[in-house]
Amino acid sequence: MRFAVLTDIHANREAFEAVLADVAAHGVDRIALLGDIVGYGADPVWCCDKAAELVAAGAICVRGNHDNAAAGAAEAMSPLARRALEWTRGRLGATEVEFLAQLPLTAEAEGALFVHASANRPEEWSYVTSDTKATPSFRASTARLILCGHVHVPLLASCDMGGMVREQAFRPGLPIPLLSSRRWLAVVGSVGQPRDGVAQAGWALLDTGRGELTFRRTAYDAAGAAQKVRAAGLPEELAVRLLVGR
Repeated sequence: MRFAVLTDIHANREAFEAVLADVAAHGVDRIALLGDIVGYGADPVWCCDKAAELVAAGAICVRGNHDNAAAGAAEAMSPLARRALEWTRGRLGATEVEFLAQLPLTAEAEGALFVHASANRPEEWSYVTSDTKATPSFRASTARLILCGHVHVPLLASCDMGGMVREQAFRPGLPIPLLSSRRWLAVVGSVGQPRDGVAQAGWALLDTGRGELTFRRTAYDAAGAAQKVRAAGLPEELAVRLLVGR
């Protein structure tokens, strides 16, 4: 089965639409959304409704911390994220809030675990930023592959039969063989607000039949998305981030 794995859309319609067009060109069997549909960007309603449409068609979708907060939960956030959250809450309707609130924290399919932050206590929204930070997820789950987001920076780690966890190098666009002698964890980056210095939407293509994972980047109208952020009265920093990938 071929999965398109998308995460951290953050109400960026332009990036979401561009990635979905790219996904369609790759003939995937199923889409997985790893949370944070909303937050930061100017199109929370559209992105929520599109995610709900994909779920109705069979997509996997788990809840992120921004989704949780937008649905009414108390979450610790930076001042910048808090300002965007308050703006977002004022735009969402009951339908969107209900959709976000009912999303599960984790999902499983084809031997993979899908989660927004980490497999270890997913409700605590831990950041997986290194092999050391990935270790608790490997200990908490027996899944052969853990797919997560939250960090906005792609990362790949593996765990050998002795429990040793190591980061693995990768290049976007090149399939990575997920060797059966190891277990794997991938942070797939961010569709709507990448922070690795590349102002392109990030997502991943998983082929369970071939045992391969490919990190992908998709160009989109970042300038248009940034202009919408400004027009909405959201903080200027949120617009600039889109243009520089930070």
